[in-house]
Amino acid sequence: MNNNKTISGFSKLTKSEKLSWIKEQFFDEKSSMTEVLREYWHSNEAKQEVLDGFSENTISNFPMPYGVAPNFKINGELYLVPMVIEESSVVAAASAAAKFWLTRGGFQTEVIGTKKVGQLHFKFSGESKLLQDLFPSIEAYLKEGVSELTENMQKRGGGIVGLELIDFTAEENNYYQIRGEFETCDSMGANFINSILEKFGHLLKTFILNHSEVSEEDKDVQIIMAILSNYTPDCMIRASVSCKIEELGMFAGGIDCYEFAEKFATAVNIAHIDMYRATTHNKGIFNGIDSVVLATGNDFRAIESCGHAYASKNGKYKSLSYCDISNGIFKFWIDLPLAVGTVGGLTNLHPMAKISLEMLGNPSAEELMGIITTVGLAQNFAALRSLVTTGIQQGHMKMHLQNILTHMNASEDEKSAANKYFEDKTVSFSAVRSFLDKSIANS
Repeated sequence: MNNNKTISGFSKLTKSEKLSWIKEQFFDEKSSMTEVLREYWHSNEAKQEVLDGFSENTISNFPMPYGVAPNFKINGELYLVPMVIEESSVVAAASAAAKFWLTRGGFQTEVIGTKKVGQLHFKFSGESKLLQDLFPSIEAYLKEGVSELTENMQKRGGGIVGLELIDFTAEENNYYQIRGEFETCDSMGANFINSILEKFGHLLKTFILNHSEVSEEDKDVQIIMAILSNYTPDCMIRASVSCKIEELGMFAGGIDCYEFAEKFATAVNIAHIDMYRATTHNKGIFNGIDSVVLATGNDFRAIESCGHAYASKNGKYKSLSYCDISNGIFKFWIDLPLAVGTVGGLTNLHPMAKISLEMLGNPSAEELMGIITTVGLAQNFAALRSLVTTGIQQGHMKMHLQNILTHMNASEDEKSAANKYFEDKTVSFSAVRSFLDKSIANS
């Protein structure tokens, strides 16, 4: 193996040349890495070019399972929801929750807000009061200066909603922020917001430089950065389910509806009390959310960071979901900040994302917010239902059995026999190994 692992001009190499260099520098010469990675190239060159264009230095594709969850009744409409995730039991759990609530009124969603946030960070050495006094004029100047950028969005009902000057000089010398709120309609809006903010920076410098009330020594405004924020507490969606407690029915282990409701509500409350539990609780919610976000070509990293920040909004990390059992009614809901788009970006470019949106009936951004949040709530319900009844491992490990059998190179006959054997037994890696060893010994 060559020890000279640095390279100049790597991005200019062809994909085949990149693979050759990587193998030479980082793999044993007997390695089959080149062949394996080539196997996952798209057979259609044009489609592979589209995929390669999404990122840089691509050498292959990394496939993820693309599944669907049926029976989601949301605001009276039935949906087949696409989900992209590699974790066992997530799609099955979401589907089970959807089926459970299908006959109990389904899921309801409510858009609470759709505003997104962007920030211009800058330093100004002059008097704070002067800047505050000038801000109404600055705001008008900035909006007028970006009118060409906002024209099309305004025609669709969006644009700049409001601008606010925030004084952070107590925390950082001379530091101020112009925080903007934006409506971006059916687009996620990152490029729209960032383009406006960067133009704001140039306009602000020009305004201060040319204003007679600003002294010469204070005219040098320093623009630190201009960027949208992924924290969008005013771009909010609520998804909920509710029914009479007796309509919940019976559960595994002979647990009746009233005991289930009490245990379920306590489990949710524990996730509001204990950060350790809240982290796993919310991770399960994002199992559902991320899978739909990925399937529709949206940014799951931005959505997760926003959701976790919102879970900490009061200074302590808590559950994103809530449960109430009062007046004979079981109610379970989630409030989530969620900025997504159905036009622009990967939603237009990725062929699978386009199929996903078509499968969902080509929803608006607000409708997609509701669908995504509903799946997160369904995932949370399914997980908590298992936790307070049979335990999480029984169902999860049954789903994981196939992965274990594949890992152990089991034959089709062995897989069939193992599936039957473990129908009423606990699945574990060692138990499956023991079963296969005995099957081989007895054959």
